[in-house]
Amino acid sequence: MSAMLPLAFRGLASGAVPHASIPVGLELYSVRDALKRDPDGTVRAVGQMGYQAVEFYAPYFEWTEAQAKQMRKLMDDLGIRCYSTHNNADYLEAKNIGHVRDLNLILGCKYVVLAWTDPKTGLDGWKAVADKLNVAAETLEPSGLKPGYHNHQAEWGMVSGQRPMDILAKNTKSSVMLQLDVGTCLEAGADPVAWIRANPGRIHSIHCKDWSPDPAVAYKTLFGEGKADWKGIFQAAESVGGVEYYLVEQEGSRFPELETARRCLQAFRATQV
Repeated sequence: MSAMLPLAFRGLASGAVPHASIPVGLELYSVRDALKRDPDGTVRAVGQMGYQAVEFYAPYFEWTEAQAKQMRKLMDDLGIRCYSTHNNADYLEAKNIGHVRDLNLILGCKYVVLAWTDPKTGLDGWKAVADKLNVAAETLEPSGLKPGYHNHQAEWGMVSGQRPMDILAKNTKSSVMLQLDVGTCLEAGADPVAWIRANPGRIHSIHCKDWSPDPAVAYKTLFGEGKADWKGIFQAAESVGGVEYYLVEQEGSRFPELETARRCLQAFRATQV
């Protein structure tokens, strides 16, 4: 057991832990520099670490179908999956969503996640985001794909007396996944456990990103070393949230990218039953 593991047990000492039957993957933004230099080699390294899945982010949209097929073959050879991708807002527009659909089907995905948005137009802007997700759901449904939404900090602040995340949850189809980013939820002062319990059956994946109130480390803290109540989060996710897979995400740490990913997986695995 690594010397870093005791730190990783903060908030995990007893009670609910992530069940080993639920796969854990890596959001590849965590290893973005390595991925840019060597996509195949990086995905291979991630799979060989023991991650069961990967989540590609925005640059994948530039792939041809042939490139997507090559990546799918690599994943199949490694025995790993891609359950979802992260997408810019314009990827869900009519001119782009066909290409997004085709690439995601090749990769074997289930969810097409809107990675972020900033409407800057108050409640009406957030309602328009919900409308976009609903239209995407109708477009993707015949292919067996579903859209999702990934939160950052802004979604938890008050806008005309309402939180944007509540607006999105209430105004989107139940098929729209609400992918919870734990770290940004915490930084915004929101309660991830309460959010999961308020939206049963819609939290199909979680970005397991920790956060520290110490600005010197903030998002550079490793999984299990920050403020997140992972015990409570896992219990809520698996009892009512409908979680299908977990995704480790790091925005950096005191270690190189691939070493960071390896340490986070080691800490995550140490919590499983």
